Amino acid sequence: MLPLFLDLAGRRVVLVGGGRVAAAKLPAIVAAGADVRVVAPAIDADIERAGVSIERRGFVPADLDEAWLVVAAATPAVNREVAEAAGARRIFVNAVDDPANATAFLSGVVGRDGVTIAISTNGDAPALTALLREALDALLPRDLSSWLAEARRQRAIWRREGVAMQKRRPLLLEALNALYGKSGGAGGAGRAGGAGESGGAGKSTGPTRPTSPTSPTSPSEAKTGHVSLVGAGPGDPALLTRKALARLRGADLVLYDALIDEHILRFARRAQRFFVGKRAGRHPLTQSAIHALMIRAARRGRQVVRLKGGDPFVFGRGGEEALALRAAGVPFDVVPGVTSAVAAPALAGIPVTHRGLASAFLVVSGHDEEAFASAIAGVEPGGTTIVALMGVGRSAALAGRLIDRGWTRATPAAVIVDASMPGQQVWRGTLDDLAAERADIIAAGPGTIVVGAVVALAAQIHKAEASQGAPEIVRGYVSRR
Repeated sequence: MLPLFLDLAGRRVVLVGGGRVAAAKLPAIVAAGADVRVVAPAIDADIERAGVSIERRGFVPADLDEAWLVVAAATPAVNREVAEAAGARRIFVNAVDDPANATAFLSGVVGRDGVTIAISTNGDAPALTALLREALDALLPRDLSSWLAEARRQRAIWRREGVAMQKRRPLLLEALNALYGKSGGAGGAGRAGGAGESGGAGKSTGPTRPTSPTSPTSPSEAKTGHVSLVGAGPGDPALLTRKALARLRGADLVLYDALIDEHILRFARRAQRFFVGKRAGRHPLTQSAIHALMIRAARRGRQVVRLKGGDPFVFGRGGEEALALRAAGVPFDVVPGVTSAVAAPALAGIPVTHRGLASAFLVVSGHDEEAFASAIAGVEPGGTTIVALMGVGRSAALAGRLIDRGWTRATPAAVIVDASMPGQQVWRGTLDDLAAERADIIAAGPGTIVVGAVVALAAQIHKAEASQGAPEIVRGYVSRR
């Protein structure tokens, strides 16, 4: 691949697709000053707010007339159609997460103080691109702007004095060393202005590398880093705490888990955002690597937010991270979040405790069937509400374990998916329905299972009609965005 930086100012860029993936690509294109046209039958609200030209319809090849670049963020079939039309017009295509239909690949970018570093894996390994981006960003000095200003000043001197290109690199190292009060030449002979003096280039016998502020001798070492373990709540940005918002707004680096809503990440406007979550068995970073990343960044003076769904200490490994930070001597605090163990039932109209029905509730992980069975072994059926997180995909097996433990098949049960989000789904039925896989719900997001007599209160609280004993599916209870 030939790496390029494109000047798109005033040039037509066509974005095919109107969903959240397309919306995520749009800001960088707009920031480049491009004349953007979006083509899609349905348009995400963020795209509508961007002030770009929008065509609400399907793609046609003529959309690429006068285009310099096209970004395809639609279905593979549409992306393929875009690629064919672009090929006929000799226009490069960036097909998002679809390398088969792409001829251009956007890169991971580290941009700071006028310096841009781009990393590409030819579209094959975006997670590796993100890792390399974070590593490079950690290596760059925090006062890079002074390096750039000095390099520009020196370049003007070299051009005026006719200094050969091969001599400029050691001279630049001398000049940058001088910013930190250190000489680049042997015996202290080197000076930042050496290029303008007779024989100045020849006096340097071995310029040292400039001291980075991340090194122990850097003048900015006094800045104290800090880590905040922050709970993001169940998903809706409106459920963030004020303290969580403050931590995000003051962050230099945000390490966030899967399922964190993009609207929440936008509160960290000046921070680098780095995904470290786990999805469908894919682990970009091990837990120990996450610990090392937090510790290293904090020791370099950065304000770090470790952002987790729900509450950091409820199945979030927040305790492990707090212990690792404590052992490393890194200052940290914990910002609690609204746990979905309580929020999801509440938003579905289910109180986890209710006088006369349940005096206690048990929160248990559902991702391991044996661990679930062990957790409920000491709970008498009936008087305690069971709330299972991360178990929607195993709901039938978990229901079977409860029935085996003595819970009646007629016990009310509920499944809530995407709690607090516009696409929230709530299914209500019985434990028998759940065990028989009759829960008609699309488990596309995080889910919560609730079992107990309190589930029956939801119909009264939401003033829904009685279900006549049949399972009920309700979608879209809330939409606060």
